[in-house]
Amino acid sequence: MARRGECCAIAVMAKAPRIGDAKTRLVPRLSAEEAAGLSACFIRDAAENIAAAAKEAAIDGYIAFSPPDAEAEFAPLLTQDTRLLPSRRPGLGASLFDAAEKLLATGYGAACLVNSDSPTLPTSMLIDAARALSIHGDRVVLGPAEDGGYYLIGLKQAHARLFEEIAWSTSSVFAQTVERAREIGLEPVVLPTWYDVDDVAALHRLHLELFGEGDQHDRTGAHRARHSAAFMRDLFRKGTLG
Repeated sequence: MARRGECCAIAVMAKAPRIGDAKTRLVPRLSAEEAAGLSACFIRDAAENIAAAAKEAAIDGYIAFSPPDAEAEFAPLLTQDTRLLPSRRPGLGASLFDAAEKLLATGYGAACLVNSDSPTLPTSMLIDAARALSIHGDRVVLGPAEDGGYYLIGLKQAHARLFEEIAWSTSSVFAQTVERAREIGLEPVVLPTWYDVDDVAALHRLHLELFGEGDQHDRTGAHRARHSAAFMRDLFRKGTLG
């Protein structure tokens, strides 16, 4: 077993999948209850994806959750080795920085923060991020999302500047984060682009990815996302996604 200093902690940034609060942009196509159920499946699949990556690289998996009193709500969503990390402050930028700072302070050699909206993110991208961060010297790893944000940020030091003056939830997030990295003398290692499932169009894309005719010939290495697939199959049978 690798020592903690030789490991990369990968944490899913996740809000409690509460009815009325989770995946609201999928409502009314989905009911509030269905949207919350799908959100829970996304989190479970993200945790399993990290566990799969941990078989190939020195990785420990976490869920960095909010609100801080929601620990019991995440218990059914964990793998055997997933740890929980409560949030300290509200707001995306603060939550990202706090999670990275906490993980690095506990002795990890690197920390990656990933979103909970990309259930089919290829496991290989998590492995590549951890391996890039294992190389000597300070560095930042970014996984750009198609909407202009990022699905992953990895770092070896808790650089607060990476999370400052960012127009969160806009198409400028990735570009602004690259600028912040360069300001502190770091040229980001950039992973392949992937997509978030945060609206109805992306939900249909996920459905095609999981069940489309070309899926068996897929060469992207997309994670199978078995919990999301089972949930969406039920939605299809009910006619919600028909």
